[in-house]
Amino acid sequence: MKQLKTKSIGFIIAVLLAACATTGGANSAYTKVSDGVLVGSNGMTLYTFAKDIPGSGKSSCNGQCASNWPPLLVDGNASVPDGYSVIVRDDGKRQLAYKGMPLYFWAKDSKPGDKTGDGFLNGAWHVVKM
Repeated sequence: MKQLKTKSIGFIIAVLLAACATTGGANSAYTKVSDGVLVGSNGMTLYTFAKDIPGSGKSSCNGQCASNWPPLLVDGNASVPDGYSVIVRDDGKRQLAYKGMPLYFWAKDSKPGDKTGDGFLNGAWHVVKM
């Protein structure tokens, strides 16, 4: 019985290490890459806002802006891989950032693969190209 437990634990560790090795790059529990752009775990395109200052830890999109551009929110104690960070929004919620830029969805994208917000507001909104 003890030998079986040891083998099972070894197998589980091997599977976890293999999973970690294959999820490098821009993937996280909250994001993945699809068709050359960063998307949420729901498959919806993610955007950055030119008015955000990279690495500032702040979002410039609050209130009505955040209704149109919902932030990619994360759990309070989210652990994120290299390249990602978590910022605290004005309302106290936590938002995922990639390379220092907060990430948002566009409310008018209706299905995975839509990129209708790219270039919106005189080019202030951009898909995150990978």
